[in-house]
Amino acid sequence: MAKLYFYYSAMNAGKTTTLLQSAYNYRERGMRALILTPRLDDRAGTGVVASRIGLQAEARAIGPGDDLLRIVRADIDAHGALGCVLVDEAQFLDKAQVWQLSDVVDLLHIPVLAYGLRTDFRGELFTGSQALLALADNLVEIKTICHTGKKATMVVRVDDNGRAVSDGPQVQIGGNERYVSVSRAEYKKIMAGEGLIDPAQPRLL
Repeated sequence: MAKLYFYYSAMNAGKTTTLLQSAYNYRERGMRALILTPRLDDRAGTGVVASRIGLQAEARAIGPGDDLLRIVRADIDAHGALGCVLVDEAQFLDKAQVWQLSDVVDLLHIPVLAYGLRTDFRGELFTGSQALLALADNLVEIKTICHTGKKATMVVRVDDNGRAVSDGPQVQIGGNERYVSVSRAEYKKIMAGEGLIDPAQPRLL
């Protein structure tokens, strides 16, 4: 039975690597996978999904307002049956697009695996993540580690001096060097100004 999966984590947990591995697994079994990625994330080029360890694949770039059910149907008409749909950076989807992904599952009977962040640097849910948490059949946490050795569940955005940033736009593409994944307890300390953090080698200074 096809399902809608949401694989979520803090930053740098290997979400994209896991997505690319899933795409490879489907191809290895003779099934085609459609990869969707937000157009605004062009760090590796528009329509390219790339992991930090050097893996990459071509993807269909999508933007706000795009009808994902229509895109999937058009892809099937053009290229044939799909084994799955994979969505990178799914936190950037809008609520309607997450609903459309659920239609891909319910109407077309194609599994959808969406990968994304759960919360932003303010500890607030992204729109896409909130909708996925509500609609997904399966929620899977991809774990990563804080510099303290605890599980990292929060993301801190820091400035040039290693100080936590508490305001600004929710989305800042190309600023990965500004983000550090930390435990909730460490997040509270950093946001309270109890230390600086070095994003190049995450640890309190």
